Amino acid sequence: MKEIKWIFVIFAVVATASMVGIGVSIGERSIIGILFCIMALILIMGYGFKTKAKMRREGRL
Repeated sequence: MKEIKWIFVIFAVVATASMVGIGVSIGERSIIGILFCIMALILIMGYGFKTKAKMRREGRL
């Protein structure tokens, strides 16, 4: 069994929290909250994919 890459677990949890934030913001009818959470989700997932690609290039994955 391979070892856990904790950085990716953290990225996944934070991205999930951002998705939950989108749902809560929709429930509260907060346009600012919705936009902030969508922007955070895009940034977090983008940085996660960038980190994964970098680790693959370096042979650490």
